[in-house]
Amino acid sequence: MKPVRLILIPATGSQPAPFLIVGADGYVLERGELTLDGGATPEPMRTVAVTPGGDVLIRWLDLPPGSTVQGRAAAAWMLRDEMAATPDRLATVLGAPTPPGEPRLVAVVSRSLMEAWTDYLAALGVRADVFVPDVLTLGEPDAEDVLSAVSFGEGMALRGRRFAATVQPDLVELIAAGRRVEPVQYPAAVERALVAAALAPAINLLDTGDREAKAAGSWRRAAILAALVVLSPLVLILAGAVRDDRAARDARTEAIAAITAAAPDLAREADPVEALRRRVAVAPPPGGVTAAAAALFTAVEAVEGAELDILIADPDDGVKATVSHPAHGDMAVIRRFMAKAGMSVTETGTLEDGGRIVTDITIGAGR
Repeated sequence: MKPVRLILIPATGSQPAPFLIVGADGYVLERGELTLDGGATPEPMRTVAVTPGGDVLIRWLDLPPGSTVQGRAAAAWMLRDEMAATPDRLATVLGAPTPPGEPRLVAVVSRSLMEAWTDYLAALGVRADVFVPDVLTLGEPDAEDVLSAVSFGEGMALRGRRFAATVQPDLVELIAAGRRVEPVQYPAAVERALVAAALAPAINLLDTGDREAKAAGSWRRAAILAALVVLSPLVLILAGAVRDDRAARDARTEAIAAITAAAPDLAREADPVEALRRRVAVAPPPGGVTAAAAALFTAVEAVEGAELDILIADPDDGVKATVSHPAHGDMAVIRRFMAKAGMSVTETGTLEDGGRIVTDITIGAGR
């Protein structure tokens, strides 16, 4: 493996760019700075440029399986509320694939900003093969509640477990949100992290899939592409729904046949199943009117201040009653008592009268 140059892009183009040249064995062969008036053109070699992380949105997302273009579109759609531009002005980049069920690294950056970084490096006489945000040069800490912190220029890079952001120093405590911030204080440790990033960058912001960019030139197109990534699982779900719907139709056909056989008069109804439900709702409760009255008297007596105003037995409408009670929750108590007696209570009307509640009910067989 040939040597690799690592360059730190400064926050402003007027500043020099620190660089390291790293050998294949991980040793630093050269350190220095590149300036706009540096004179001689730097030696051509593979170059990894470290960009200001504050300009890059970094997330770990649960992406559905699919192609790279579908994954980019799905990620862009998931992050649409965090973006202030349309997909054609942004580059959405995926990190290395992860095992099923694990979130995948995603980075989003402005295309115009990447062009500016490219122009800056060209003015220095170099061309980048890789762009990586400064915060992703840091490794993840072992503990879930810890953030490693390194100062890059005017920004503070914070790296946690599946978390990475470069923020202003005065926002560190807010962004940490209770996690312990551990500064990486030794320059040698920072340099080791940069060397590791030079040899194996966590992501390359240049992997933008420009040939696919036209397909995601608007949020509408991005949404369509994002939908395609879940097409296969959706087809399976729809197939299952079709099977369930077919089974439900078959069961309904059998139920209607059984209903019309037991009650031929219901066969003339437009919906025999619903007609049967109505008949069951008003069917006499177990034991007839006498048993219903006894159970209802017991239930009403269990509610303080409740009174049974009317009790009617109608052959067509079933057993009906009107109960006057002080609170809306009283009917729940009455329903529980009636259920213990094997009877159901259906409320058919409620009104308030003189500070009391009057409820009309139908008593039927327990369900």
